[in-house]
Amino acid sequence: MADEKLQRLEIVTPERKVYTEDVRMVVLPGSEGEFGVLPDHAALVSALKIGVIRVHNEGKVTKIAVSGGFVEVRDSKVTVLANSAERQDQIDVERATAARERAEQRLSAQGSDIDMIRAEAALKRAINRIKAAS
Repeated sequence: MADEKLQRLEIVTPERKVYTEDVRMVVLPGSEGEFGVLPDHAALVSALKIGVIRVHNEGKVTKIAVSGGFVEVRDSKVTVLANSAERQDQIDVERATAARERAEQRLSAQGSDIDMIRAEAALKRAINRIKAAS
């Protein structure tokens, strides 16, 4: 597969560079639905929603949980600017499960002091992290 065409994928957050590698394909959680990017893809910029990025390379799939952001595709380079991102092997499933349980409790309480939008977002992020780790 030495002649297989690759593209550069970079995933960065405000804190750190999470992933940099030449890859065959990447599937992203776009704001309007998932979409795949192969080398020589047309230029594009898209918002990302909370979801899992799937990186296909050398017959393996690597999952990376992201909590929104943007992606730019240009000249066989995919650049993801994510609010936060974690590789599947770095996710603490126990911590994510505890966060999911806390968010579910907040949502079920429905008190006037609960910010429902924030609690729903926390629940989505926790479930996404658990999904990426599996």
